[in-house]
Amino acid sequence: MIVIFYVLAFLVSFCIVYLLIPPLGRLAFRLDFVDRPREDVERKIHREPIPLTASYAIFIGFFITYLLFARDFSLETLALFIGGVLLLTIGTIDDWYKTKGKDFPALPKFIVQIAAAILVFLSGNAFTGFINPFSGDYVSLPFILQFILTIVWIFGVTTVINFSDGMDGLAGGLTAISAVTLFIVALTKGQSASAIMAISLVGVTLAYLRFNKAPAKIFMGDAGATFMGFILAVIALDGAFKQATVLSLFIPILALGVPIFDNLFVVIKRFLQGKAIYQADASQVHYRLLKAGLNQKQVVAVLYLVSVCLSLSSIILLLIET
Repeated sequence: MIVIFYVLAFLVSFCIVYLLIPPLGRLAFRLDFVDRPREDVERKIHREPIPLTASYAIFIGFFITYLLFARDFSLETLALFIGGVLLLTIGTIDDWYKTKGKDFPALPKFIVQIAAAILVFLSGNAFTGFINPFSGDYVSLPFILQFILTIVWIFGVTTVINFSDGMDGLAGGLTAISAVTLFIVALTKGQSASAIMAISLVGVTLAYLRFNKAPAKIFMGDAGATFMGFILAVIALDGAFKQATVLSLFIPILALGVPIFDNLFVVIKRFLQGKAIYQADASQVHYRLLKAGLNQKQVVAVLYLVSVCLSLSSIILLLIET
């Protein structure tokens, strides 16, 4: 029965997104809400205008499925929903600017992403501490440290998934792999709410990938990428980070290893070069692999493989813990 329950959650989330994307794509063309190729921007590697409306299907599919199956109408769910709406809104504004060939300022995006993270923290979903591996006692961190680590984690994951959204199928695929890993972690720990969130995210991302694999027919834009990152971060907080030992703290970090490690490298490189951290460029690993001679599908396949290996490493850590 439990297996059927999660399979149904997956199918519902998948079907909602799969059915919503085509009409939303047509609506994007009518509203001129499309990402146009630009020869002066190295990151724009597509050659045709692409709709930017997949984010709304992803948002709707995720929350309908989660509320339907988890039936969790708590303060944490409300914070998750409001935070998601905030990110979807500011992401849509950012995407709209891009359709006009302009760049939206980084500060408003930063403020909204921090606000969404604070909402989650205030709702009670936070990184509060860890289990001492030597004594077995739970070490509760000071409030200010709980706040800082929670905000940094949510903001960081939200950002790295967004930064990874530079190639057909990449961010969606990495999100799906990470979500599957966090689903396994949640099942192992008996955390049903986290498991529903994770399997719902798997469903919406795989449905999106049906339309986003190369050559992509639709994009999720900043609105969708930041939303996916936000949900992944919350799943880890609600699941893998709860009652974690020092060793198991690495489980969600490895599950999200490709975007985390790649974008840490990019941020450090930009900082050392005196560039703005938020200034988009072609320094991510997928662009570097493209320059090295791989085509888009090969780049995505390589990064999927690395992500799967890191996720398997995190599962091995989980098995050691249990």
